Amino acid sequence: MPNMTPDEVGARLVEVLGPAPDVVASVSGGQSYARATVDVPPRSWAAALLAARDDATLAFDFFDWLSAVDELDEGFSVVAHLWSTSQRHGVLVRTRVPRDTPAVESVVPVYPGAAWHERETHEMFGIDFPGHGELRPLLLAPEFEGHPLRKEFVLASRVAKPWPGAKEPGESGHGGGKRAPMRPPGVPAPGEWGPAPAPPAPGPARGASGGPASGAPRGPVSGVSRSPRSGGEAGPASGAARGPRSGGEAGPASGGASGGPGSGGEAGRASGGEGPASGASRGPRSGGEAGPGSGGEGGPGSGGEEGR
Repeated sequence: MPNMTPDEVGARLVEVLGPAPDVVASVSGGQSYARATVDVPPRSWAAALLAARDDATLAFDFFDWLSAVDELDEGFSVVAHLWSTSQRHGVLVRTRVPRDTPAVESVVPVYPGAAWHERETHEMFGIDFPGHGELRPLLLAPEFEGHPLRKEFVLASRVAKPWPGAKEPGESGHGGGKRAPMRPPGVPAPGEWGPAPAPPAPGPARGASGGPASGAPRGPVSGVSRSPRSGGEAGPASGAARGPRSGGEAGPASGGASGGPGSGGEAGRASGGEGPASGASRGPRSGGEAGPGSGGEGGPGSGGEEGR
């Protein structure tokens, strides 16, 4: 059997209940979620839910919820939503009870799951459900007075502190404008969030010539400038300038002025001349004044002008 439309569901329930002027079917809003809505008098309330459950075409075997709406002078609307798990359609059954004697028969014998819903509706709206048998408080303390979901009920918080939203019904004749939005207590303005920004940290002190912390130019290891591997002034790891590996004044392992290897001149490798490990100028591996390993003026490891 194809699914029934909301209009067909409502018409079927009216047909099962029998034609009566006070049984009216309609369709709620909600577009694709619209439900058939059937209004019945209070005396037919329990019979309408029983018929909806037992009719094979409707087959409303699942009780979803029950609640009420405060309609002010018109009383209270009591509404139940039923669902068919086999046919996949639903219905809203609704009745209206007077404000001075709000009561309607309990449907717990039809749908036992309605017990908690009737208890909640009783304590929140003050509606009685004869036949329930145990309308004790469900959400509120036993000593609580009044029914919080009635529109004439004034919440204590609204007395202690002005309400930030619209006024209560009747306070403004429903004609006043909306109040300006208010920030919650303790919430700062948008420009006051978080701590004040910290000032930027000062940069490192710089000397006159641009060094990080001194006023003199700085070489790789010592405080003097260093020349590249050309005929200059500094040997590696020494304080003096170093010459390149070209024909200079000192050959390696030489000790003489001519810089021949193995000679005992001024800058031999193991002599006391002027090779690297001294403070003299160093020429590259040629006969000169400063062969490597000598104790002269500018070899590596000396205390001359610049180390590597």
